[in-house]
Amino acid sequence: MTEPLILQPVKPADACVIWLHGLGADRYDFLPVAEALQESLLTTRFVLPQAPTRAVTINGGYEMPSWYDILAMSPARAISREQLEVSAQRVFDLIEEQKVCGIDASRIFLAGFSQGGAVVLHTAFVKWQGPLGGVLALSTYAPTFSDELELSASQQRIPVLSLHGQYDDVVQNSMGRTAYEYLKQRGVTVTWQEYPMGHEVLPEEIRDIGVWLAERLR
Repeated sequence: MTEPLILQPVKPADACVIWLHGLGADRYDFLPVAEALQESLLTTRFVLPQAPTRAVTINGGYEMPSWYDILAMSPARAISREQLEVSAQRVFDLIEEQKVCGIDASRIFLAGFSQGGAVVLHTAFVKWQGPLGGVLALSTYAPTFSDELELSASQQRIPVLSLHGQYDDVVQNSMGRTAYEYLKQRGVTVTWQEYPMGHEVLPEEIRDIGVWLAERLR
């Protein structure tokens, strides 16, 4: 297992963002974003884990960094739930490591782009029980949200910022919107923000993330 990339802040850390990359990317993908955010978040540590390299069915079995296998694209993503659970457990472990290092759980944030976002949404709202600082869901969807799922009081208190491109042809805008509506209907404080982009990240989006994080780390 590849060790996470850890970006230490200028001042002693009292907060942490655990940020998962998307399918086919690696732990360095969001390093420039983390560096940019740390220019104003002077006490926030960034932890950038690396997905294991495995065969991805929808890509003809080609091996690439992947948090879970995607078996089919329609009508909705068919995924390996087992591999998703393993990835969620890894996020659990990273949260616990930060707590051991002295970071309060209420100041630990989970962020994820695309497939990484699906993992953090699953971790925060299906598996984790306890406080979290919040969730950043970038250009993503929630394959494990269902009508049978009931959120606990602690899960309802986890704020979420959902960000999506208007022209995303990889994870359709409607898929992100569905996850947003799901959380909103269940009492979660969730904000939806979309941008004139495809399946990518814009500087304006990063600025908005910085503002959102700063408001919760006062």
